[in-house]
Amino acid sequence: MSLITTSKNLWSALTSRLNAAGSFVPQLFLRLILFWEFWEAGKMKYDGGAEGNWFASIQDSFPFPFNSIDPNISWSMSMWGEIIGAILILLGLFTRFAAISLIMITVVAMAAVHWPESWSSLSELWKGYGISSSDYGNFKLPLIYLVMLMPLLFNGAGKLSLDYLLSKTTMGHDGMQKTFDLGMWGLALMAIGVPLTFVMPYFGGTLTVAGLVVLVVNKFMLAK
Repeated sequence: MSLITTSKNLWSALTSRLNAAGSFVPQLFLRLILFWEFWEAGKMKYDGGAEGNWFASIQDSFPFPFNSIDPNISWSMSMWGEIIGAILILLGLFTRFAAISLIMITVVAMAAVHWPESWSSLSELWKGYGISSSDYGNFKLPLIYLVMLMPLLFNGAGKLSLDYLLSKTTMGHDGMQKTFDLGMWGLALMAIGVPLTFVMPYFGGTLTVAGLVVLVVNKFMLAK
């Protein structure tokens, strides 16, 4: 057996096993760290109670329609959303629902607290990609959370989860079938566009509308 053939076989054996582990290991680590971060955030609100509610001081900074909601209601929604969402993420139960809920909570928080009040160019906006507070914002940390939540939204919790167990038990398959069509692109555009509308309304709105159009076109083509 030649060296090239041996190398190919070794590479194939290596990647096939990494691919198998990739069906649950990365998602598990993402779920553990996201659970901890959102659990801590929700628990801090819970321990602070209504007396620690500082949402009233930034009410005008919340994007619509959250700027019209009573601060006490917003506080409770955020608190329980983070606590329950964190638990669901940890268990891998209704993971996509939990992921999109935490994405929305994070984007609203980003718009209200971390996003710059104004910016005139992408280079100026990027100055806010930091942890410490500045005149340009400090949206690095929530953006990292959003990027970490995206794989759970698109790929689910992985095989080491209650979602996987429920799919195998109730539907007879692992719930990981793949459908490559225009509808896939439409859903992807909307999943990215809807949260973006809270911080970049025109760009996020454009992606959302484009995704909706693609979904309608896909539905029309399937109906033929």
